[in-house]
Amino acid sequence: MPKRPGVYVRVPEGYSAFVPDPLPPQLVWSDPLLNALSDADRAIGRLAGEGRRLPNPHALMRPFITREAVLSSRIEGTQATLGELLAAEAGAIVDRSPEDLQEVSNYVAALEYGIQRLNALPLSLRLVREVHAKLLQGVQGESAQPGRFRRSQNWIGTPGSTLQTATYVAPPPGKMTACLEALEGFLQDRSLPPLAQIALSHYQFEAIHPFLDGNGRVGRLLVVLFLVERGILPTPLLYLSAFFEATRRDYYDRLLAVTERGEWEAWLLYFLNGIARQSEDAVDRAMRITALVDRWQGRLAGIGTKAPSLLAERLAANPYLTAKVAAQNLGVAFTTADRAIRRLVDEGILTPIGDGRRGRAYCAKAILSILEEPAKLTP
Repeated sequence: MPKRPGVYVRVPEGYSAFVPDPLPPQLVWSDPLLNALSDADRAIGRLAGEGRRLPNPHALMRPFITREAVLSSRIEGTQATLGELLAAEAGAIVDRSPEDLQEVSNYVAALEYGIQRLNALPLSLRLVREVHAKLLQGVQGESAQPGRFRRSQNWIGTPGSTLQTATYVAPPPGKMTACLEALEGFLQDRSLPPLAQIALSHYQFEAIHPFLDGNGRVGRLLVVLFLVERGILPTPLLYLSAFFEATRRDYYDRLLAVTERGEWEAWLLYFLNGIARQSEDAVDRAMRITALVDRWQGRLAGIGTKAPSLLAERLAANPYLTAKVAAQNLGVAFTTADRAIRRLVDEGILTPIGDGRRGRAYCAKAILSILEEPAKLTP
């Protein structure tokens, strides 16, 4: 019979809060669980290998990070779309609240910052706080003390719920520090299969809920940072938030089932399936985008000037562009960039977006379509 992985403590104010046990739990490595781990290891290994073989992995990394940011933020209720964020980054005018765009942009900035800081810091509580500060910088969440662990109680529930009616009440502040220190130690352990380790760690972080706001997003950032720190992925090409967003009800149900009934195997099977399916999905998208850009460059190779071909290559990083941004990226005059864009329009690679002439944006809809496809949830 599974054992609940923690205890409920009664708080003087009259409510009960959950305090999770330190990791790891006692796991039974059943055949289904071993098969799921093998499947996930194989799929993410292929993603890592393809990522290293891509001619320009850093160009592709950007839209994949942006996709992860959009879908992770969508789980929290932010409505900005991938196309809107990419268009805004390219200098286009977007009909979306600046607050929504800023929240998603902050996710991108927080992930990039975290990857860079891994060169100097291990995956630690200090790094988690720094990433949280980047995530909430300049948005409404600033009232939630960016970069600081909470000193008051928080909880999860439907809108309007109280501590007495909440679905889940996280550890009281007085017990939270010990939980976090134990999690930090577990993250640095090397005795478990890494994919199982980050699955357990993700549950634990969400159970501790150490911030007043942003816990879901930081918890999902933690997954990507772990995979990069351990060398499992060369760059953050995996967007697991797509799986969580597409299976949102299952995601919350599986987390709660661990808390209430100790159903670790069901959680691990769910998480490892997400790793496998999203790894396969990322390989497929990356290869199709690369093949598309290669075909475009082949068509543009003999026209005499390199500008159209260089712009086509840059569309892998962002399918949107404006002549102003194109000129800056290529280091050429506005008129040269404009002529290159017109050539891409004539070739059917770019489509004009909006009405403004000098500030008009353009989109490589074939690439955007690949990026915006729904997550693939089955092999």
